[in-house]
Amino acid sequence: MTEPTRDRVLLAVIGGAHGIKGEVRVRSFTADPEDVGAYGPLSDAAGRRYTVASARVQKTVVVVRFREVADRNAAELLNGTELFVDRAALPDEGEDEFYQADLVGLVARLVDGTVIGEVVAFHDFGAGDILEIAPEGGASVMIPFTEAAVPEVDLELGFLLVEPTAAGLVAADEDAPREP
Repeated sequence: MTEPTRDRVLLAVIGGAHGIKGEVRVRSFTADPEDVGAYGPLSDAAGRRYTVASARVQKTVVVVRFREVADRNAAELLNGTELFVDRAALPDEGEDEFYQADLVGLVARLVDGTVIGEVVAFHDFGAGDILEIAPEGGASVMIPFTEAAVPEVDLELGFLLVEPTAAGLVAADEDAPREP
């Protein structure tokens, strides 16, 4: 996955062509999947712009027609393309709300201050938001991104706090975190 800059936020990924008219299946990271075109033109990593002409939810994806994509052949070439939007086009986050792009790269600390790694990805497998944390020299761990598991996020200082029991890193009757 491409590293978004602080000026651009990853909004969607094209999963493949849909039909013969140039439509594509898109995995949208917006709160309302159909809002994939609500923030203005999208752009890929190379800076090519895409304007959403239409979008509709179909099962687990959004089927999108871009003005710049004329047919299925052109749509097939976009498979796997990440689509970004200018951060300035997005609404301000509410209190205790964060853009996923802002969480990646934060240092993850236990509530006692022990550094456990860095947030390397944000996932949603359908059962809730998950942070992937990579400890130095170890295998990644996945923790739920809930208020109980992550009681504090400080974007300015670049860290988040993890409550080990709520995050599933220790059993309720254990004192020390499990090895990731």
